[in-house]
Amino acid sequence: MKIRIGLGLLLCCSLLPAEDVLVYREPGRLGGWPANHGIWSWGGEILVGFSAAYHKVQPNTRHQQDPDKPEEPRLARSLDGGLTWTVEAPRDLLPPAQGGRPPRDLEQPMDFQRPGFALTLRFLDSNHGPSLFWFSYDKGKNWQGPFKFPQFGKGVLARTDYLIEGPHQALAFLSQAKENGREGRPFCARTTDGGLTWKLVSYIGPEPAGFTIMPSTVRLGPDKLITAVRVHEEKANGIDAYVSNDHARTWTRIGPVADTGELGGNPPMLIKLDDGRLCLTYGYRAQPYGIRARFSRDGEHWSEVKTIREGAPTWEVGYPRSVQRLDGKIVTVYYYNDGLHNERFIAASIWDPGRP
Repeated sequence: MKIRIGLGLLLCCSLLPAEDVLVYREPGRLGGWPANHGIWSWGGEILVGFSAAYHKVQPNTRHQQDPDKPEEPRLARSLDGGLTWTVEAPRDLLPPAQGGRPPRDLEQPMDFQRPGFALTLRFLDSNHGPSLFWFSYDKGKNWQGPFKFPQFGKGVLARTDYLIEGPHQALAFLSQAKENGREGRPFCARTTDGGLTWKLVSYIGPEPAGFTIMPSTVRLGPDKLITAVRVHEEKANGIDAYVSNDHARTWTRIGPVADTGELGGNPPMLIKLDDGRLCLTYGYRAQPYGIRARFSRDGEHWSEVKTIREGAPTWEVGYPRSVQRLDGKIVTVYYYNDGLHNERFIAASIWDPGRP
């Protein structure tokens, strides 16, 4: 058992038994950032997105990436609950700059409850977007898009976080540039016409001095939502939680729920387990570098920190996406490393969250 100080609290950090599986590794490439793409599951079938960038040796404080070459979208699909994976490179998901179709307006409403539906939202440039979205009706084998997403005046930095509320109604949780043009603050938008139009519902918390971005959201009741957000303030990096009791119209900060270490921190992945608990997974970018989890019944009181995987030699880890299998085990997909300057790779850990 390891004792670490985080968020002003004394937290035990115990190692969970987990089966680690390689999802993607390619010489000359950097596999990275599943949190920027999304994860979807249909029973035993899991689909996750990630970036296949180009590897280049850089100083230890920077991504081991060639910034002059593109991050190409990839998908990894498992048909056996995360034990084995097949990597796909769909041309349908290529952004316009990489030879993809030009963005256009959505003309027919999406059916969010159609079997096999998946939606992915991505931003193309830096703090000001633009952001686009693609959708699929066949579990991500074919994608329609890209379609334009409204920028709400300041520019939207979209990642994939949405809650379906009906055949044509959904909430999307995104980040937007701040008033000074820098990254960023989270907000919520809703569509009631299948994505033809979107309206800004609310900002999640005040504009920060640093940045607050990359929400991950679950529903706790008909009108109650909880979202976790990535926070960077001066040298501190963590994850905060906010709760809404009025269907996303207003939000109240619960407080910090995780410390994410150094070098910019790490985004949260929040899911609701079949036993009613909340499960938060995230990367930890301080020694011992690795992947961690915490549990909560109400979003206000959290368990000790659990370690899913640790021992990476450097900070480039995390950006996880997680789903729960039908047998109750969790599949957490993230990027990881096994050398200071090696190509980064995509891995999955299959682990049992236990029972409350």
